[in-house]
Amino acid sequence: MMFNKKYFLFLALACSAVFAFTTADTDPDYPNKESLLVDVVLQSLQYNHYKPTKVDDVLSERAYDIYLKRVDNGKRFFLQEDIERFEVHRKKLDDYAMKKDFAFFDDLHKIRNERIKQAQTFYKEILSKPFDFEKKETMETDDDKMAYAKTEKELYTRWHKLLKHRVLLDMQVKLKRQEKAKKKKDESVEIKTIEELEKDSRAKILKQFDRWSKDIDQEDRDDKIAAYINTIANVLEPHTSYFPPLEKQNFNIRISGKLEGIGAQLRQEDGYIKVVRIVPGSASWRQGDLGVNDLIIKVAQGKEEPVDVVDMKMDDVLPLIRGQKGTEVRLTVKKTDGTIKTIPIVRDVVVLEESYAKSAVLEYKKNKKKVGLIDLRSFYADFKDPRGRRCSRDVKREVQKLIAEGIDGIVIDLRFNGGGSLRDVVDMSGLFIETGPIVQVKGRDSRPHPLEDRDPSVLYDGPLVIMVNSFSASASEIMAAALQDYGRAIVVGTSPSTFGKGTVQRFFDLDAVVPQRYKELGELGSMKITIQKFFRINGGSTQLKGVVPDIILPGVYSYREIGEKEEDFPMAWTEIDPVYYKKSTIKKLDKIKKKSEKRVATNEAFAMIDERAKWFKALQEDTEISLNMKEYRAQQEEYNKISEKYKDINKEIPHLAVDILAADIATLEADTIRKESIQKWHKSLKKDPYIEEVVQIIGDWN
Repeated sequence: MMFNKKYFLFLALACSAVFAFTTADTDPDYPNKESLLVDVVLQSLQYNHYKPTKVDDVLSERAYDIYLKRVDNGKRFFLQEDIERFEVHRKKLDDYAMKKDFAFFDDLHKIRNERIKQAQTFYKEILSKPFDFEKKETMETDDDKMAYAKTEKELYTRWHKLLKHRVLLDMQVKLKRQEKAKKKKDESVEIKTIEELEKDSRAKILKQFDRWSKDIDQEDRDDKIAAYINTIANVLEPHTSYFPPLEKQNFNIRISGKLEGIGAQLRQEDGYIKVVRIVPGSASWRQGDLGVNDLIIKVAQGKEEPVDVVDMKMDDVLPLIRGQKGTEVRLTVKKTDGTIKTIPIVRDVVVLEESYAKSAVLEYKKNKKKVGLIDLRSFYADFKDPRGRRCSRDVKREVQKLIAEGIDGIVIDLRFNGGGSLRDVVDMSGLFIETGPIVQVKGRDSRPHPLEDRDPSVLYDGPLVIMVNSFSASASEIMAAALQDYGRAIVVGTSPSTFGKGTVQRFFDLDAVVPQRYKELGELGSMKITIQKFFRINGGSTQLKGVVPDIILPGVYSYREIGEKEEDFPMAWTEIDPVYYKKSTIKKLDKIKKKSEKRVATNEAFAMIDERAKWFKALQEDTEISLNMKEYRAQQEEYNKISEKYKDINKEIPHLAVDILAADIATLEADTIRKESIQKWHKSLKKDPYIEEVVQIIGDWN
């Protein structure tokens, strides 16, 4: 596909629309970063958002309600009297924001800090004594059904039930393990009494909550301010967000599939930064001394003095470890044998291969068809490097390899694909059509503008299926909708519709727009702001409604409310005029649908999936659980029996073979870790009833 120059110009203009930061005063006084941040964020929202909201009492009440829920999710900290105290702020958050006043924030966190200390006292006292599991009592797990506790005694009882449930859950796991060991006469498992198990479980949960306590004590004002600012941004709609500097860096890693660093996956555990995985081919992997389960205790830049990172927040440690390609970082680690070692590592580009497109050849013995499958988890792109990885180029390469395999059709799996690069979805969709518009985009003050594929060549013109589910969103919906509108692909879904996100966002670097004199206050971060809506080429919108699949298969989420419509303050569904496009039809579509319906109706796996989906729905609605040992275990036993009943949903499909592409064999033979990952994926495909059905749909098409 030839990249559309007009589209490139349009995108460049959109991305250059950076607001000019202005102030009401000729010599504004910003005593700290947070005061400046509020001003810059509000201006960026008013200047750039598709539908800016007035900074008024309505915004204030929305932000107030969301923030209260976020800082006390579960209603475990605040009392009703605290909520009544905060009520005076309900309609004043807009005024505070305009005045750079943090009265509500400060008042709330003063009380929250006191309540957290109280909760820390509660859990330590509660877990110091054995629980009475013979007592008949229940616990509500849905905080929307709970009122705030009226007294400290009531709040203590809430914590008592929470901790009792955690201990009970852990005991259930231990008891099941013991029962299994007794049955198999496995002497390696120590058999303990109920009292001993209860004591062990209390000790384990105490350790978990001590970790939670430490983490919450490490939250600094910047962390809390970031969450507060983000709440104000989210009031406009759910996809407009504030990103502190490190969060933006992490987002870039996810969307590009690469970063500059050492190539180790880390986790915070008991005050240490623990190595949990070494990325194959990375700087750490090549250097060879850093190992899984090593504990990082100090970090130094080149020949500089090391910084002690024990008990330091993960967010503060990561910037010390990451860094530019070619620079050296020295890690002092505690090895699993207790020895201390300093490891010098020269940073490099770390490529996260598992985030990229991959393909397989599916051979179905019943219809003797050979189908190419492309798995795409996101519409990734490296926006900083024009020659970097882009999903459209990778998918083009996978399609070419599949064509060389002599396939009878292609399936592109966009299940759980939340979207990504707009440019790449236009380019990728263009691989399968001659020429024409892919999507229409509209800014708040502009006319709708079609983004087009202008290359008349078609890379692949054979049978094409797009797989989606209720978590397929944004760019996934653009591709599914466009190829559905053209009559170019059959969209197969496991839910009545896709997610329903019909908006476009872009990042604005807040530090780029503030005058130099404010730089000393510190980095501000970025705003992700909704700047456009996108529309189908037929004029409809995926916003709220999503894409309705041509063929809907039973899904585990079929009876659950999932999608944009369930978010707080989503933008409304609208439609515009269609643009001209050359529509074709899949002549056999009705017959293909009927054949699929007939197969599904007699397919045992799909019958079980539908039954399980209804069971999940019932479980979701039944939010009260027993804390009585006998009742709880009986309930868990019932759940286990039901789960056992559904285990055959993912049994291996005997008629389905999954093969590595010929073009990939040499590469995978040289990378055993990557090969193991691909083999694991292939194994999961052989147990996926949806894959079996789409292969048969391709067979019906031919």
